[in-house]
Amino acid sequence: MAAPLELSCWGGDWGLPSVHSESLVVMAYAKFSGAPLKVHVIDNTWRGSRGDVPILTTEDSIISQPAKILNFLRKQKYNADYELSAKQGADTLAYIALLEEKLLPAVLHTFWVESDNYFTVTKPWFASRIPFPLSLILPGRMSKGALNRILLTRGVPPLYHLQEVEAQIYRDAKECLNLLSKRLGTSQFFFGDTPSTLDAYVFGFLAPLYKVRFPKVQLQEHLKQLSNLCRFCDDILSSYFRVSLAGISPAGQDTVDANLQKLTQLVNKESNLIEKMDDNLRQSPQLPPRKLPTLRLTPAEEDSNSLQRLSP
Repeated sequence: MAAPLELSCWGGDWGLPSVHSESLVVMAYAKFSGAPLKVHVIDNTWRGSRGDVPILTTEDSIISQPAKILNFLRKQKYNADYELSAKQGADTLAYIALLEEKLLPAVLHTFWVESDNYFTVTKPWFASRIPFPLSLILPGRMSKGALNRILLTRGVPPLYHLQEVEAQIYRDAKECLNLLSKRLGTSQFFFGDTPSTLDAYVFGFLAPLYKVRFPKVQLQEHLKQLSNLCRFCDDILSSYFRVSLAGISPAGQDTVDANLQKLTQLVNKESNLIEKMDDNLRQSPQLPPRKLPTLRLTPAEEDSNSLQRLSP
């Protein structure tokens, strides 16, 4: 019997199974490759001290970082790339490097550094999933980690100042999105009709940027103009995760559908019954209305009645 595979990851919202890019990469790859992961969503009972999820736990090891987790799954015969040619495998590595260099810094900035987005969306959302008092500390630590990661890769001459770095990373991100859109074209996935590692990475980076409702949306607006990339995200969500915009799970949606079907059947029965009653009424013989007899008062009663109306 194979050892159980358990994935700890950040949970979902806005119709996503996870709002965290790296968690989404692993979750999507597991769906594509058929890896039987048991997903544990982090909530406010979580006792970890850092935000370095996703974490894959097996019978004898703990693995973090998407690349290492995906390599482990491939060694366990869960390989989403088995149909790719050698050239496609090389292209996958090149595109993943491009995503991490050009797109990821802008995604990190959108979530963790842009102040309006961080204070109104990112910080409250993650803090609600972290136990007190770590909820007061960890989001700020994750924000600083994201900024350091951006500056480590992009804060080199001639980009010394944060404002210069911000302008450059968003230019690079938009160019990367344009390149991805051109490469995908009208295809369902990046290498044909079957999803692969590259699709998992692109989906993981794009889906939160596409779905999360931010007050500052400059990169999100550019992404939404690239309809094939939006369709790509929507197709993966509907085909592999079946999470609706309202966040209803498959089991929950099945319950809603079943209740709706029962209610519809009940309404139809009532409608048919009312129609039959109407038909019976229309077909029954109609009798003329019965006149009520006219009552006449005696002269003595009329005099008495008149006196009563005149009395105070």
